[in-house]
Amino acid sequence: MESIYKYGWMIPLFPLLSSIIIGLGLLFFPKATRSFRRIYAIISTLLLSIAMVFSFHFFRQQITGNSTYRYSWSWIPNQNVTSEVGYLIDPLTSIMLVLVTTIGVMVMIHSDSYMSHDQGYVRFFAYLSLPNASMSGLVLSPNPIQIYIFRELVGMCSYLLIGFWFTRPSAANACQKAFITNRVGDFGLLLGTSGFYWIIGSFKFEDLFERFNESLANHEVSLFFATPCAFFFLLGPVAKSAQFPLHVWLPDAMEGPTPISAPIHAATMVAAGIFLVARMLPLLKALPLVMSPISWVGGITASLGATIALAQKDLKRVLAYSTMSQLGYMMLAPGIGSSRAALFHLITHAYPKALSSPGSGSVIHSMEPIVGYCPDKSQNIALMGGLRKYMPITGTTFLSGTLSLCGIPPLACFWSKDEILADSWSYFPILGWIARFTAGLTGSYMFRMYFLTPEGDFRANSSKNFISSYVSLWGNLRFGTSSKKQTDSALPLAQNEIESFKPSENIQEFSDENIKNSVSTQFFREEYPPHPKESDNTMLFPLLVLTIPTLFVGFIGVPFPQEEMGPDSLSHWLDPSLSLSHKINYENWLLEFLTNATISVGIASLGIFIAFIPYGPIPFSLRDLRQKTDLQLEGILGHFSSLLYNWSYSRGYIDGYYNIVFIKGTRVLAKIISFFDQWIIDGIVNGVGISSSFGGEGSRYGEGGRISYYLFGFISGTIILLLVVINYKHDFFP
Repeated sequence: MESIYKYGWMIPLFPLLSSIIIGLGLLFFPKATRSFRRIYAIISTLLLSIAMVFSFHFFRQQITGNSTYRYSWSWIPNQNVTSEVGYLIDPLTSIMLVLVTTIGVMVMIHSDSYMSHDQGYVRFFAYLSLPNASMSGLVLSPNPIQIYIFRELVGMCSYLLIGFWFTRPSAANACQKAFITNRVGDFGLLLGTSGFYWIIGSFKFEDLFERFNESLANHEVSLFFATPCAFFFLLGPVAKSAQFPLHVWLPDAMEGPTPISAPIHAATMVAAGIFLVARMLPLLKALPLVMSPISWVGGITASLGATIALAQKDLKRVLAYSTMSQLGYMMLAPGIGSSRAALFHLITHAYPKALSSPGSGSVIHSMEPIVGYCPDKSQNIALMGGLRKYMPITGTTFLSGTLSLCGIPPLACFWSKDEILADSWSYFPILGWIARFTAGLTGSYMFRMYFLTPEGDFRANSSKNFISSYVSLWGNLRFGTSSKKQTDSALPLAQNEIESFKPSENIQEFSDENIKNSVSTQFFREEYPPHPKESDNTMLFPLLVLTIPTLFVGFIGVPFPQEEMGPDSLSHWLDPSLSLSHKINYENWLLEFLTNATISVGIASLGIFIAFIPYGPIPFSLRDLRQKTDLQLEGILGHFSSLLYNWSYSRGYIDGYYNIVFIKGTRVLAKIISFFDQWIIDGIVNGVGISSSFGGEGSRYGEGGRISYYLFGFISGTIILLLVVINYKHDFFP
């Protein structure tokens, strides 16, 4: 098998090669490259598909019991510093390669149709191949230095993709925000890696783990030095995986084209931090002061992302905060010693989120011809509704991804999230409560998004019998009728989420400062279709393919009854020795599983039910009752609900605090430094120069060129000096 593993370096090479080919074509033959743009897209997809075949082959070799393979060669041959480059193929690497390449291929197929009308189509595919190459190289890296290099390439890819539409100011600001935030993490990662090298003297993972534990056991390592190194090292995963407080870049990353949401959110960009923690966990576990903060950062991130997602009206931002929350679960799990659950959730979350991201792209793509191409319109869930009637395949697959992310059995995320909830409760009840509370919020905000998008009635239409009747969850009752007959639409929406349309003079107009001009008046022209249409087959094919792992990938972590029940498939893949040493009593496991599953499913169902009360589709006859009930709830919880909504809609005010402290604070500091430099430093230098100039100018008039004047001055000065010396001696030496 070693002869096959020798070609592992080709996996990142294939997507890199496609990016180089397209880039050179755009540089030297721009017109010809654009004219053959579909050919270049096919080449990119084909080369990444070849890398996917290699990944599946390596994965099959690893799960059948082949040993870990490492290939490396010397990079810096020096007596003081020794560093190698190469690649490492083990079960963790093979699993990550499968995730990266499969999702990457589906995203490329989806992007072919989504970006077909964009002028930057070819440039987009050149950019899209780079993150696949960078992430493949990152997971193959055998040492932290090589991970750091590929991590920088991943950061560059984020910058390019988020700022793809760089002429839009919001996109330009978002890519800069992502770049700068991740530089904070990269600086900490570099400090931590350098510190561990100073302690151990090697960059190899095996040497790091073995020597560090030996040195720690022999008291050769100071915890006062190793612990700060670990915290600096963890700044890298915290920034890359959007953990609090370095999470602010991820929601703004939605300014890029919708297809990049899948590589950023699912298995490539943000998963790099979780992968790095999983790689270094044998070292981090030896530092007890480090593990607890990891779990608390994960718990805070999970709950924070879920609460902020409650009031977001942008479809892509809801998914962004959902990703942030799920990444919090993945960071919480290794902190409580459940690294397998973290990796399990990384796998099960990747495919549902990769399904939801192209699903949102399909929805946005169908909304753009109706409401306009501005993101404030096409991505506003308040203007959607009833899309499943017109887009049945997109709506059904979107429901599958939503159910999985909520943790509903038997879909993928249920199995891993249930395990994290149980382990966190066993480790520390407060963390368990945070995890369970977040699970309930996940069901609430995900189904709020689902009820307002595929379900109900389409709200951006030009029907003559249009009625705008909305019970704001945090505001006032809004209604206006165009005729005596009511339509089937009476949906309650959050305050500041919707602006009523004006297709006729009889409809009352409602202004909203946050969604100003949310529907173009051109929408009501005859040339615009009255309803969205299902996407073409090119966009639907990835949705159907990604639905399969969304339904079944969770079973890799479930032990099935056997005569002598061993571990589940995932545990066996990660550590084949467990199949002989670790046996499970199926009856005890089943009882414990049913107990934990009942709790987790009950919490998720409660969150879904809470979302159904104000947002779910109900028969027309019950809508008056819903309005009365919502008004009563607003009267009881009005002030608290208003505070919660404002806090959630404003992203917890964290971005505002950062804007005041870091952006405005930096500007004030720069002005102070500029003032000091201009008036103090330059003032002293300029003062000396001006004094010299005036002194020289004044002395110029005192020099006439006559020797008698010079002798008179010399004698006068000598006499004055003698008088001063005589007086000095008389005063001090009488």
